Amino acid sequence: MKKTTIWYWIFTGLLAALMTMSAIPDIVYDPQAVQMVHDHLGYPLYFLPLIGVAKVLGAIAIIVPGFPRIKEWAYAGFVYDIGGAIISSIAVGDPVANWSPLILGLVFIALSYIFYHKKLKLESAGTKKYN
Repeated sequence: MKKTTIWYWIFTGLLAALMTMSAIPDIVYDPQAVQMVHDHLGYPLYFLPLIGVAKVLGAIAIIVPGFPRIKEWAYAGFVYDIGGAIISSIAVGDPVANWSPLILGLVFIALSYIFYHKKLKLESAGTKKYN
């Protein structure tokens, strides 16, 4: 159980950090974020703070203990966010070098999610064992 918990927190911490760090430029309308999301990809300006706040809320949701349904929604939202970013980059003709680093985000999501469910299963088995 201890190893599973450690791996869960490593990948969840990395995922939460990644999503929070990518949210800050969106929330504060950083000129590079505006150029990329609005000018290059063609999304409306109101999309920036919307997606930025959603990323921060999702990062909080996966870090705070409990609330399993909200965690599931947060993981799904992260997949939509990063998957959408990859698809958007491909759609505007960006080279692979521009969007391939985003795959690391999908890896963090998958590993955090896998270890989250392993941890839940172990906790559930431990509770049943002593009841």
